[in-house]
Amino acid sequence: MKLTAIRIVGTIALGLAWVSAQGATIFMGAYPSSLLVFDEAKGQMIDRIPLTTGLPTSMRLSPDKKLIYVTTNDHSGIEVVDVATHKVVNHFTLNTATKRFRFTGGTPDPSGKYFYAMTQEIDKLADHFEIGKQKYTIIDIEGQKIAKTFDLAKEDESATTAYGRNAFEISKDGKYLYQFRDKVVVLDTADFKVVDRIDLSTPDLPAMENITFGGLLDSISEPGEHVSLFNSTDPYIHNKVFGIAHFDMDSRKVDYSPIGPAPAAMTGLQVTPDKKTAYTVVSNGTLGNKRCEFWRFDLATNKIADKSEFSCKSRFSFGMSSDGNKLYIYGASFQIEVYDAQTFQLENTWDLGNDITGAGLVIVR
Repeated sequence: MKLTAIRIVGTIALGLAWVSAQGATIFMGAYPSSLLVFDEAKGQMIDRIPLTTGLPTSMRLSPDKKLIYVTTNDHSGIEVVDVATHKVVNHFTLNTATKRFRFTGGTPDPSGKYFYAMTQEIDKLADHFEIGKQKYTIIDIEGQKIAKTFDLAKEDESATTAYGRNAFEISKDGKYLYQFRDKVVVLDTADFKVVDRIDLSTPDLPAMENITFGGLLDSISEPGEHVSLFNSTDPYIHNKVFGIAHFDMDSRKVDYSPIGPAPAAMTGLQVTPDKKTAYTVVSNGTLGNKRCEFWRFDLATNKIADKSEFSCKSRFSFGMSSDGNKLYIYGASFQIEVYDAQTFQLENTWDLGNDITGAGLVIVR
């Protein structure tokens, strides 16, 4: 049976760090080549960080929450931003006059020396472009270059293409890289040999099959675990269900917490700091017929506690304030709309003065 995946966009695939509201700072990618720095408590922009290598496409916070690794589109660049000073401390591009690289995935190692990603090399020849296969790639941050690439096992090639942007996590000791898709592929970072391949399609879980992992939930992840959305179907009438999966990197065990029926389209899942409540935006229809609702979940019972319709855009992303009291609708515009998480009422509209990219939000203190 084929599983139709829930469309997960916004801040989850791209990463968030949650802290108390006081002193919280929001970093977001902006056109054409910068990061905006926004004070959450004051509701105003406080800085702009220019990027040398182009348009920001993704951001990943370092394990110690001190650095943000930004990938850029124009020249396949990486820029490392110091959270405290708002300064770019390292930047470089991988492209040359005859080569271009496409990024997917991406996570820094605990030492900060390397960045692990999937890359696809495009060579410019005399009369055509030659597109290579996707490869596991070690990028040397200090040396500002690709250190090594490794071919994928044959059985992983088609799956990686099908699932697009793959989620990566690194073990606390930096020895193992975990790739999340329909399976969890465990790789040795020394030689990128597969040391384990955990099949999620037939979990040891009653009445569930065809499990796939979705976007990363940094909001409730702890060191040594990967917390993600999952979706599945039951083996009898094939109803689609979504929920939260906790993967322990030491034991390599998965704990599933089903939440409810999978809607047609779901934009993000945000979890409050106390891990008791979750929110999402559910969309039905398109363009002029599009209808959007906030959904609130009680995670103790895994049931929908409340829902409310709001005026939505054709394209947007969904986020939450660092204290879990406000909901953010942003993206494809110059604004962030701020809603009260309890009443679902629009409270404020923050003018950013700049169109922001799909790189998501990173919230730090």
